[in-house]
Amino acid sequence: MTPKKIFLFVTLVALLSATAARAQEKAGALEKIGTVHFPVSCSPAAQQEFTRAVALLHSFWFDAGSHAFGVVTQLDPGCAMGHWGTAMILLGNPLAGPPTPKALQEGWAAVERAKAAGAKTQRERDYIAAIEAFYKDSDTVDHRTRALAYEKAMEQVYLRNPEDREAAIFHALALNITALPTDKTYANQLKAASNLEKVFAEQPNHPGVAHYLIHSFDYPPIAGRGLSAARRYAGIAPSAPHALHMPSHIFTRQGFWQESIESNRASAAAAKNHFDQLHAMDYLAYAYLQGGQDLAARRVLDDARAIQKINPEHFVTGYALAAIPSRVVLERRRWSDAASLTLSPSEFPWSRFPQSEAVLVFARALGAARSGDAAAAKKDIDRLETLRDALTAAKQGYWAEQAEIQRQVASAWMARAEGKNEEALRLMRAAADREDATEKHPVTPGPIVPARELLGEMLLELGNPGQALKEFEASHRVEPNRLKGLYGAAKAAELSGDLGKAKVNYGQLVALCARADTERPELAEARAFLAKN
Repeated sequence: MTPKKIFLFVTLVALLSATAARAQEKAGALEKIGTVHFPVSCSPAAQQEFTRAVALLHSFWFDAGSHAFGVVTQLDPGCAMGHWGTAMILLGNPLAGPPTPKALQEGWAAVERAKAAGAKTQRERDYIAAIEAFYKDSDTVDHRTRALAYEKAMEQVYLRNPEDREAAIFHALALNITALPTDKTYANQLKAASNLEKVFAEQPNHPGVAHYLIHSFDYPPIAGRGLSAARRYAGIAPSAPHALHMPSHIFTRQGFWQESIESNRASAAAAKNHFDQLHAMDYLAYAYLQGGQDLAARRVLDDARAIQKINPEHFVTGYALAAIPSRVVLERRRWSDAASLTLSPSEFPWSRFPQSEAVLVFARALGAARSGDAAAAKKDIDRLETLRDALTAAKQGYWAEQAEIQRQVASAWMARAEGKNEEALRLMRAAADREDATEKHPVTPGPIVPARELLGEMLLELGNPGQALKEFEASHRVEPNRLKGLYGAAKAAELSGDLGKAKVNYGQLVALCARADTERPELAEARAFLAKN
């Protein structure tokens, strides 16, 4: 190398180091993303940026994390773990679904760059081999098989490096990724949580530990165990939009609507023009509706419709775009409005995300059926069947099952509209039992309307308040503090002659609506009952 080339090379390295140093100085002044300890065999400047990048990764701040890992490999082209980080970023939110084909290709390329860079320790080679197990043969091997291979590989990294807390944390995430939605023992999640809680005691400011504990406990029977992590995570990483949103998963499971509102308002404001913004807005609208804050929920819907472009296009985006208008009308029993819902915006690629389209088609079918328009309901029920079959063909079994549950619920209410009450109850019970056998997906705060709650409503209509009360109470154990659920339980108790239970449920409903901005009929009825009793 000539003296001139040496000078240019040294100057380039110095400039990159200075740029990274300034970025770190700025990040230190402006960013609060938690504290991570992940030593790798890279240059000191690259190590500093790598640590920051991993913290961003743990809070699913993918754009910022991708850029940070890119800086790592600029600072130290031989830093194999920088390429590992890029491969991890390209997973996207691994709890939301598989990466896109493009991301799989780019992830495999990042793995190959990591291998070519030549990791300097066996531990680093093990990390790279683990993520390689996920990306390898993605064109021929299904997602779950590769995810399980990654989980097993990360378990070995953890077992071979028991003092490496990052190995424990990433293995816990892998356990959550591979947990089956039908496993009501929550074996993977509880195993993950056990390991994470040990690390949390040592590293209370770690963003990934708090984040993955929330996911581990995001299930009704165990959600209470996630409250500590939920109440701490936003304070650990307040600069990360996803960290501001994640606590609301636990708040929703517990029916703590005001805390969910505060969490998601902050997240939506921080995540402008990203699918995380719409994800937070779905949770926000849901929480507002449970407290009778209907005008606030309507403003969320208007804000969602005003968004011109979301990057990237993702099924999470489509889910929120379909769910928010559906919730706004169904929670307020605006059946005719539900029956006239349309997919919006029309330019969104709905055909790529049948599980998202199914949400709105279900709401429309239910609205038509409960408006008495069986013919219109039948049309959308047929569409749900088509979407279910498309999801089955795409090997998206969870979402195919959700579409089938939606089809059964809509069919039950169509039968009710046609006066076929026995068939309606049979279908509605089957749908409720089927929904009970699955868990909600992390993308949603809950079913658009819980099937068991709808069963309670049908039983009330058919003059069986005693059985209806049992169904409402069963639904409440899974989806606590829902406004319509409390009203249904109160009304069923009142009609059954159990004025004590009616008073309790009406009282809870009034307390729930302390910040209501409209007078829901349910709220007016609750106040009238309490005034007399």
